[in-house]
This record gives sequence, structure tokens and C-alpha cells, in this order.
Amino acid sequence: MPNTFHPTPPNSHLLFQRAERVIPGGVNSPVRAFGSVGGTPIYVTEGNGCRIMTVDGQKLIDFCCSWGPLILGHANPEIVDAITTAAASGSSFGINTPREVEFAELLCELIPSMDKVRLVSSGTEATMTALRLARGVTGRSKIVKFDGCYHGHSDSLLVAAGSGLLTGGISSSAGVSPNVADDTIVVPYNDEAAIREVFAACGDTIAAVIVEPVAGNMGLVEPLVDFLQSLREVTSASGSLLIFDEVITGFRFGPTTYGTLIGIGPDITCLGKTIGGGLPIGAVGGRADVMDALAPLGAVYQAGTLSGNPVAVAAGMATIKVLKRDRPYDQLGELGEILQSGLNAAAASAGVPFHCALKGGVFTPFFRSAPVARLDDAKQCDTEMFGKFFHAMLERGFYLSPSQFEVGFVSTAHTRADIDAFVSAAGEAFKVL
Repeated sequence: MPNTFHPTPPNSHLLFQRAERVIPGGVNSPVRAFGSVGGTPIYVTEGNGCRIMTVDGQKLIDFCCSWGPLILGHANPEIVDAITTAAASGSSFGINTPREVEFAELLCELIPSMDKVRLVSSGTEATMTALRLARGVTGRSKIVKFDGCYHGHSDSLLVAAGSGLLTGGISSSAGVSPNVADDTIVVPYNDEAAIREVFAACGDTIAAVIVEPVAGNMGLVEPLVDFLQSLREVTSASGSLLIFDEVITGFRFGPTTYGTLIGIGPDITCLGKTIGGGLPIGAVGGRADVMDALAPLGAVYQAGTLSGNPVAVAAGMATIKVLKRDRPYDQLGELGEILQSGLNAAAASAGVPFHCALKGGVFTPFFRSAPVARLDDAKQCDTEMFGKFFHAMLERGFYLSPSQFEVGFVSTAHTRADIDAFVSAAGEAFKVL
């Protein structure tokens, strides 16, 4: 596919200059600024299938896929039809609609641990609601999260590890109250001994444990054997709630949640991304007795003008119905395995320290030789080399998430030829790093 790459593309460069004058940092989400890879961020005008077009005339094969929601690719005809049909009837009402009932029924049907579900407008709103709900139900204040797991930008979750397992965390963002950080305990991901130590010491003060069952924000990191089961055991024994943040993993590895696939039922599940088919949406659901603590039935308040937005719900319902009907997960996994083995072989041939992590159609090209099991491992990656790789691949017509610590996605729109081309281009890139 012909491409002309410019280190500072003229149209994107001018747009970014204009954006910097009126948008903080020139972007509406920080990672879009290319801060960790350098260079000028691209501006996209359209997408179709697995390809996007930039304002500079570059046609790129996209492995970011809007950070995960586009499991069916850009502008999938069934999703576009669902969106346009819904929008033609009205984009928002702030009143109940039949479709949101149907969507809630579909989610509860496909997720056995979810008796009831509340629709919201983003993954961040879902996790924020889940924490408030857990505190309201248990009457406790402390939350346990895992180092390297990201759960949106609400105050309680923008916390990094403190000085020890039994101390409160420290704020990882300005504007977060120290008192909020003190109520968050941060534990290394995949460390069963550490989580048991925390619960032995102060389990009766912990409202909930929140975890990405497959981590996706320090790169792709799978849970070790029995790690998630240990979380189920300690939370159940202490009267705490277990929250699975499945904003990335929900409907990514099967037509349900990852928790369902492995047979672990959390008390609360948070969803987003894929369940919106590319439109803004989130959901928080779980056991009926927990969910009934939400207003108007219970004392835990949550509200949203655009919650259950009819256009977003239409896109999400169409996406999930396609996934339930077509079950493309074997196809995504097979393409992912070709990508992983090809990248690993090409890097080894070029003598580049590298390991591609893979789960189904989700992957991370880690620039270190050994697999990653927790955040400390991820931090040993060569981020400078990743930045060079990112731009080398961009030059060759491929778009990746612009950070070493994010995940890439294979969609149903990608073909074997697209994967082969990606591996071939990566082989060229590895030789010039």
C-alpha cells in the first residue's frame, strides 16, 4: 500500500498548532498527544474496515481500533445502519426508551453474574459508580486496586503504590485529595501473597477489590493461575465486594465477560468500549441485592442525562448481536497467533529484545525479552525503542496505540493478508531500530 510519511505532516502539524491554542495540550485525551513516542499526532478523517485515512492522505491499517471498541472494524454496515436508524428517530430524550430495556436484558442474559445493570456513558463512570456502590453496600471506606491497572480517571483510582502494602496509596495526579488516596491500597498485580497479607491485616475495612481480570494498561498481562480465584476467596471471606473492570475485556474473548469464561462471578462488573460499538457508553451490573442499593431504590446516588442514550444503545446492541451470532473469536485468535509468532520471529532474527504478548486478538509488542507479569516488569521495557518502532511502522502504513504500555487489537475486518503485511513491515522496522 503506497504511503508517504512526514515526520511533521503539514496538515496534521497545522491542526495540532491550532489545537494547542484552544485545547489543553492540543488533545482531548492525553495519550493522543504522542508524548511517549514523540512527533506530531495524526488527524484522521475517515475509517472503513481496518483502514483509516489521515488529513495528510496516508492510508493506514489500524491496530488501535479506537482503543478497543471496534471489534468489527470501522463503519461496519450493520452498526452504521443501527446508528442511522436510531438517530433518525431522535438522538436523545432523557426519558426511558424500549431499546434500553432490551439492551439490559441482553447483557443480563449473556452475563450470568449480572442480575441487574445500570447503563452509564463511559467506563470511568462505570468504575466510579461501582466504588461508590461498594462503599454504600458495605459501609466501609477502603478500596484495593493493583499497580499498573487503570480504571478511569475518578479520584479514588488515580492512585499509585504507597510506601508499603498496608499504607494508603499516593496520588498519581494533581487535584486528588490525600484523604482519598489514603483510602486506596495498591498491591502488585498477580501477587496472591500480597493480597492475602492485606486482607489478613485489615480485611474488615475493605469495601471492595477492583481489578482488570486481564490487565490492559501496562500492556497486556494475563493473570497467573489462581490469582483471580484468590481475590474471590478473600473478598467473600471478609464481606468485601469483588469488582471486575471488564471495560476492555468484556465481549473481547467471547460473547460475554472474561469472568464468565473462566467461571468466576464477581459481585460487580464494569463494562464499556465493545458494548457501545464505537459510541460512548458504559455499564455497571451485578447481584440484584447490590444493584438495588442504587437510587431510586437505595441510598447510593447515581444519575446521568445521557445514560441509556438511544443511539449508543442501538450501536451496542447491534454489535453484541453480531458477536453472539457470528462468534468470530476463533478467527481473531488465529490471526493473533500469526501476528505474535511472526513478530517474535522477526525480532529474534534482527537481535531485538522483544516479546509479543497475546490473548485472543489482543496483543502488546513489549520491547523486553521476558514475558511481563506485573508493572515492575513492564517498566523494564525499552520505551525509546518502542517509540522508534511506532514511527517506523507508521511510515510503513500501520497505526499502533502510541504507547509501550497499551494494547493493540485485531478486528474482524483484518485479514490474513493484513497480518502478513504487518509482520513483514515489522521485520523491516526491527532491522533499522
